[in-house]
Amino acid sequence: MRIILLSGGSGKRLWPLSSQSRYKQFLKLLPSPEPGGEPISMVQRVWRQLSAEGLRHAAIVATGRGSADILASQLGEHVPLMVEPDNRDTFPAIALAATYLLSEAQASPEEAVIVFPVDSCVDSRFFTLAFELERTLVTSGADIVLLGARPTYPSEKYGYILPEPDGADRNPSSFLKVRRFIEKPPEDEAEKCIAAGALWNCGVFAFRLERMTGWLKERGLPGDYRDLKVMYQRLPSISFDREIVERCGSIAVIPYEGEWKDIGTWDQLTEVMPVSKFGPGVIQESTGTHLINELDIPIVVLGLDNAIVAACHAGILVADKSLTPKLKEYIPVQTRPMYEERRWGWYKVLDCQKHEDGTEVLTKKIRIYAGRNISYQLHHKRSETWTILRGSGEFVLDGHRSIVGRGDVLQIPARARHGIRAITDLELIEIQSGSELSEDDIIRIAMKWEDISDGGIPQEKKAEEL
Repeated sequence: MRIILLSGGSGKRLWPLSSQSRYKQFLKLLPSPEPGGEPISMVQRVWRQLSAEGLRHAAIVATGRGSADILASQLGEHVPLMVEPDNRDTFPAIALAATYLLSEAQASPEEAVIVFPVDSCVDSRFFTLAFELERTLVTSGADIVLLGARPTYPSEKYGYILPEPDGADRNPSSFLKVRRFIEKPPEDEAEKCIAAGALWNCGVFAFRLERMTGWLKERGLPGDYRDLKVMYQRLPSISFDREIVERCGSIAVIPYEGEWKDIGTWDQLTEVMPVSKFGPGVIQESTGTHLINELDIPIVVLGLDNAIVAACHAGILVADKSLTPKLKEYIPVQTRPMYEERRWGWYKVLDCQKHEDGTEVLTKKIRIYAGRNISYQLHHKRSETWTILRGSGEFVLDGHRSIVGRGDVLQIPARARHGIRAITDLELIEIQSGSELSEDDIIRIAMKWEDISDGGIPQEKKAEEL
């Protein structure tokens, strides 16, 4: 058995904290598994649960290029990733991950693959059902087996799986044959679905790898990973549910009786947050209100019931929780990520200006964790000034090494080769100035610190990321 964890998303429904550079599954707002521990993210919770059930060795994470660094930071450098060349929908992502397992990870075509999303809040039994999903592929004879949660109320936010009528009296642990799907019905229709024995669609799919090869062949698509990757941008941007599940004639579902929440909006996320306040500020004379503040200034919330107040460098949200599902309609367009988590730490954009002469100036606050380093790199279109705020590190400029610490100011001209490794946790202010301040103007020379020789390295590669 193999497991694919889907870690994608649009980064819109939990704005401003969630964005195109930091999806909702990376927000560290869930309870820690250890008493008094730091909050964790959705993807960290799922990875821990897989580990507890002995399933981590079977799992890969399917994600976009922009999320590879943050996954390495939160799960570890050695987490197995299948990186999409372009952000598509769940059908292309699952298809590419399945062909990766076949072509690159030596999986057998007869093996079952279980697809789990990483943005659900569930108890550990949810993942033990992976073994039952695998068995049901054999006993049911179905092409696809799903997991369906028992509805607790008539929700308009979820899709519904309607089993065949003759399966209604089965033992709840047995599989049911699927009659049809109802996608996010209104409340009155949802009540009828529940009365008919419908289950919430958990977004979990089980199928055999050879079956995926067949589906691709039916669509004139290659079953080889490298061939599919080359044409990835030409694949239809469509969900796996619509492209495969809703067109498949042989589907079974296993009812799941435990906790299940699809965390997609602020009203859903605040239901599972361990505290009502993160960051500097106070909440007074308010009921059911949550405050999440990533800024360095305090926020006072006074007399607001059932509200969400979320603030970071990307923006500020003050909203009634019941209206947050509509948030996508009002999000302003942002051309630059204001916060990113990387393998080495994180950065926040503090200021961005463009002058009349075309010169741009960008100011960042950067944290590099002890023992980690940014790449040895250069830029053609900008110079940089680094001011060390705290900590110590080893700095290299055109092959010359020095130890730097609090108060040091480092001047980096355009085309100068430079890099830094944190000896202790290191914070610095970076001011970029030039004609073009973009990720395209990063020429990565070496990623590993031990690869930097005293004279530098002559080979140069264009960096996709810092």
